[in-house]
Amino acid sequence: MCTSFKVALLNGEMDFSSDTSQSSKIALYTSDATLDATTTVYSTTNEASGTGYTAGGNTLTIATNPTSDTDGTVAYLDFSDTSWASSSITARGALIYKSGGTTPAVAVLDFGSEKTSSDSTFTITFPTSAASSAIIRVG
Repeated sequence: MCTSFKVALLNGEMDFSSDTSQSSKIALYTSDATLDATTTVYSTTNEASGTGYTAGGNTLTIATNPTSDTDGTVAYLDFSDTSWASSSITARGALIYKSGGTTPAVAVLDFGSEKTSSDSTFTITFPTSAASSAIIRVG
């Protein structure tokens, strides 16, 4: 999770509720990108490109609305998997960010190595929605 996202949560600037007008996006990045906890906003610098990919990436759908674990100590939410059909893309990581305004960063995904699609579907599969594994967890 990006540190600026944690500050934005405390400032009430992020809303993942089911009735929000805010939306989140995910953009893909090459191995030349510097993405980490200090990333503050979406940028096109070193963003992936290729057939079937548009700068800015995909809009995400919340699969699990914000909830908490049975102990009440971890709050979490999850997104539905997202993909780029019939694409030719090479990406090393991704950035989840709030769409609109200053496009603040939420979380960085590191794929561990370059992932490639060649006239096929490039898919990001999010982890199981649970307090120990959901992509966005606050505990």
